[in-house]
Amino acid sequence: MQKDRQRFLMRFGDPAFRSLTLAFTLLVLMMMGALVYVLIEGSWPALRIFGPAFVWTSGWNPVTEHFGAFVPLVGTLITSFIAMLIGVPFSFGLAFFLTEICPHPLRQPIAIAIELLAAVPSIIYGIWGLFVLAPLFQHDVEPFLIATLGNVPVIGMFFQGPPIGIGMLLAGIILGLMVLPFITAVMREVFVSVPAVLRESAYGLGATRWEVVWRVVLPYCRKGVVGGVMLGLGRALGETMAVTFVIGNAHHLSTSLLAPGTTISAALANEFTEADGVIYTASLVGLGLVLFVLTFFVLAIGKRMLLGSAKGGLA
Repeated sequence: MQKDRQRFLMRFGDPAFRSLTLAFTLLVLMMMGALVYVLIEGSWPALRIFGPAFVWTSGWNPVTEHFGAFVPLVGTLITSFIAMLIGVPFSFGLAFFLTEICPHPLRQPIAIAIELLAAVPSIIYGIWGLFVLAPLFQHDVEPFLIATLGNVPVIGMFFQGPPIGIGMLLAGIILGLMVLPFITAVMREVFVSVPAVLRESAYGLGATRWEVVWRVVLPYCRKGVVGGVMLGLGRALGETMAVTFVIGNAHHLSTSLLAPGTTISAALANEFTEADGVIYTASLVGLGLVLFVLTFFVLAIGKRMLLGSAKGGLA
C-alpha cells in the first residue's frame, strides 16, 4: 500500500507540483507585463508629445500642459541619497553590535525591536516628522546649519535660505530612519552567515573585533551587504506618504537642501486626483513609469548581489 502510494506520488505528484509552481511563476510574470503595459499605455499621450525629453525636462505647468519628470526625479534621487548616507552607517553599526559585541541574551530581543520599526506605517513617520521634527528643524537645526555650514565654501550652497523646517533634508532623514531596519536585518543575516571557523581563526591570530569584521566578515559577505543597501535604496525610492508630509511639494530645483522640493511618489500622491486633462494624467502616469523602471533596476541589482552572496566564498 505504501509502495503504491509512493509510486502514485512520483508519477503524478511531482509533475503536478512542477506544473503548479510554473503556473504561479508565469502568473507573476504576466502581472508584471500587465503592469508595464498599463503604465506605457497610460503615459503614451504624454510620451508621444514630449518624447524622451520628458525625463530631463524640468518644467511642470498644468495650465500650459508643459510637463517634465526631471525635478521629481532629482528630488527622488537626492532624498534617497541622503537616506543612504544616514541609514547605511547606522545599519552597519547596529549589525556589527548585534553580531560581535552585544551579549547573547540581548541579541534576539534587540534585533526584533529594530525589525519592528519596519512595521510602523509610513504615514506615522510622516506625521511624526511634520509635527515633531519640522518645528525642531525650523527653530534649532536649520538656523545652526545656515550659520555654520552655510558659510563654508562650495558646500555652503547646500545649506542656505530661510529655515522653513520642511524640505529635502528632512525628507531624506525620515527616509533614512525608515530604511534602517531593512538594511540592518539584511546586514545582520549576512554577518551571521559567515562560518565561525573564519572568525575563530582571525581571533586566534590576534585580530581585534574591528579587524575581524573589516578583514574577514566584510570580504566574505560584501555582496550581501551591498545587496541589502540596494534593497534599502529601492525602499527609499518608492516611499510616498512620509515624504509627502515633510518635503514641501514644490516643483522647482534648488541647490539648498533646506528648500522644499518634491519626489515622483509625492507628486503622484498630491496631484493624481486633481488631474483633469489627458496630457496631465498621462504625464503623471509617465512619472510612475519612470519610478517603476528606476526601482526595478535597483531591486534587480540588489537581488543579484544577494544571490551572489548566498554562494559564499571570499571571491
